[in-house]
Amino acid sequence: MANPDRNAYARYGTVSRAGAGEIDAGLRAYMLRVYNYMAIGLALTGIAAYGAFNAAVATDPATGALGLTEFGALLYTSPLRWVVMLAPLAAVFFLSFRIEKMSVAAAQITFWVYAGLVGLSLSSIFLVYTGQSITQVFFITAASFGALSLFGYTTKRDLSGWGSFLFMGLIGIIIASIVNIFLASSALAFAVSVIGVLVFAGLTAYDTQQIKEMYYASDDEATAGRKAIMGALRLYLDFINMFIMLLQLFGDRR
Repeated sequence: MANPDRNAYARYGTVSRAGAGEIDAGLRAYMLRVYNYMAIGLALTGIAAYGAFNAAVATDPATGALGLTEFGALLYTSPLRWVVMLAPLAAVFFLSFRIEKMSVAAAQITFWVYAGLVGLSLSSIFLVYTGQSITQVFFITAASFGALSLFGYTTKRDLSGWGSFLFMGLIGIIIASIVNIFLASSALAFAVSVIGVLVFAGLTAYDTQQIKEMYYASDDEATAGRKAIMGALRLYLDFINMFIMLLQLFGDRR
């Protein structure tokens, strides 16, 4: 589960109070940029995941059973699978720690590469779950994410107090997931998924408000671009992780 330095964004400042009309227009443009980057990242992830699955799996015309191609064996059963699993984590940490020294174009490319790597690592879900359930859970996630992000954007309530609680929940999920690799407990997996949905639901609202408050009307184009990319990364991670948790709860296995 990828988790960048979530405090890396605090350096960029808070909302300017000058010129309410200009701020409203600028803020809308800034948030639209964030959501557009996030949407493109999700699209790249989906294309990479489905494309890798199609290249990795072949259907036996006689029995209809799924079998791995040479590429599939390399991707899912060889030591390369660990590279595929860990590469997104390396990319997200690289982007989080190097963003201030990167151009906007370089940061965009890094984000697109990261999204593609996540797609490769997620392609195996098509082996485990039916395509119909993956589609259904995706739309459930999209609807939930949209409602929670809208809440975070419009609420007058200060959600900053959620940060520490949600971060502790996130650390607990990561530790429990690692432990369950060795225990293989279905009960623990269920609990992690339920708590994970709640944590990432909270993070979606919290991160949206934090991203909104990072907007500063006087930012130059480069700074505004970097903020938008990092904001998109935060929301992208919330969406992907909530999708995975919901899929583990409601996905129909093959």
